[in-house]
Amino acid sequence: MNTKLHHKGRLAQTWIYLGKFLRMFIYQNDWKVLPMAAIIAGVVTFVVGGNLFVTQEGTLTGSFALVCVCIWNGFFNSIQVVCREREIVKREHRAGLHMSSYVGAQMIYQLLLCLAQTAVTLVTCHLAGVSFPAQGVVTPWGIADLGITILLITYASDMLALMISCLVRSTTTAMTVMPFLLIFQLVFSGGFFALTGFAQKITVLTISRWGLDSVCAIGRYNEQPMVTLWNTIFQFRDIDYMGEKPLLEIIRMMERDGSRDDFLLWSGTYNQKENFAATLQNVQHNWGALLVMIIVFALGAMIALEFIDRDKR
Repeated sequence: MNTKLHHKGRLAQTWIYLGKFLRMFIYQNDWKVLPMAAIIAGVVTFVVGGNLFVTQEGTLTGSFALVCVCIWNGFFNSIQVVCREREIVKREHRAGLHMSSYVGAQMIYQLLLCLAQTAVTLVTCHLAGVSFPAQGVVTPWGIADLGITILLITYASDMLALMISCLVRSTTTAMTVMPFLLIFQLVFSGGFFALTGFAQKITVLTISRWGLDSVCAIGRYNEQPMVTLWNTIFQFRDIDYMGEKPLLEIIRMMERDGSRDDFLLWSGTYNQKENFAATLQNVQHNWGALLVMIIVFALGAMIALEFIDRDKR
């Protein structure tokens, strides 16, 4: 095989390796990432899916959980794919393998894998009863916008893991690094944990920040009711003031005249976030940031492998 690779061009090598990865998907049980994606998405949507895209609190929590699913899927796809065959790649590079062809084949294969995982995630969410946005921001369909976002988050995470797999020396190191990458993405998402100052600026370097902003914008977070204020008032409904329970009376009055929903929408207007605005410019900006990350990580993987012959480990 090495002798043949020496005489083949970059495009031919790309297709040779793509075929190899597809065979590995079937015969080395790499297909297991698909049922795993379904299980993870099912568990998450079972817990938080009921209020996803229904209330502001449910949308933020559910979107954060969905982004976590995508990042986990992407990391798990490729965190070991290069380092587990590092010696083979090194040997074939010396025999004429172009690293651009190898990484290009990995990118195509991982994209196909991420497309399949996106479909699995959407189907799982649908079966779990998630109410998808009816209208999209970029496309006419909310589920299409959401699918594109899930794909970009998963693929960007996949390319980051691929770059790490090209840099580290063993699968053990790769699996040790992965939890730290995941924690970094979750902590610096910028939407779930309160960050200020320099910590807030770090969020622009994370996949989770752009993914969360995109999902919340597509889910029309700013147009949804907020239930926290109502729940707080309801919690203190039995407080006695001068022999009366004014909060309880207010609650009963609002329930009688049907103004509760209006109150929830009104309270939501005071909890809107600019980065969650359902505008074409905002969503396209988020998608663009994820695309830039995909390109940067892929180039990083390619550059790392170009120096593989210097690796004496």
